[in-house]
Amino acid sequence: MGKIEWAMWANEQALAAGLIYATGGIVGVAGQFRGWQFAAFGIAAGVFVCLLEYPRSKRGKGTSVERTGQYCFTLCVKAFGPLTRNYYVRAFLHAALCVPGGFMLATVLGCVCLGIASLIYLSAAIHGEHWEPILPRTEPPKRVGDSIKEPPQNPPPRPPPELRRKKADKLETAAYDNPMSVTVNE
Repeated sequence: MGKIEWAMWANEQALAAGLIYATGGIVGVAGQFRGWQFAAFGIAAGVFVCLLEYPRSKRGKGTSVERTGQYCFTLCVKAFGPLTRNYYVRAFLHAALCVPGGFMLATVLGCVCLGIASLIYLSAAIHGEHWEPILPRTEPPKRVGDSIKEPPQNPPPRPPPELRRKKADKLETAAYDNPMSVTVNE
């Protein structure tokens, strides 16, 4: 069983939390609820979190699948250097951004989701993870077709090597060898 990559889970949670936070803020501002200023902050904080969390990090092992159009956001996040690569900073940033959302009902769900993402990022930081950008490959990927020298001659399921059909040079040796003796009982 492999090591859990907490940052991958935190990224998905924080992106969803940013969307929920911004949506709750839009509802609060559009409805002119009491304390709608907190909702306006929720819109700004939700959009900021979405922009920060849209680019995925490179995984430790295996393949990293980037989101559509992630490259330009990756360059922006990468430009801030250790401020955005360090998951301790992200954890405390998300925790600070989620506090004002707790003062208004429309943004409470986004606040809670962002708080959970903050805790997951804290776990990722404690486990030694950091944000690594997914950049385009410079070398072309290895072609799979070149590694196959000769395709299999018979379809699966293939018999064990000792029972495989022999070349048909001589008719007697071309048949299967039966490991069991066959006798007729009369």
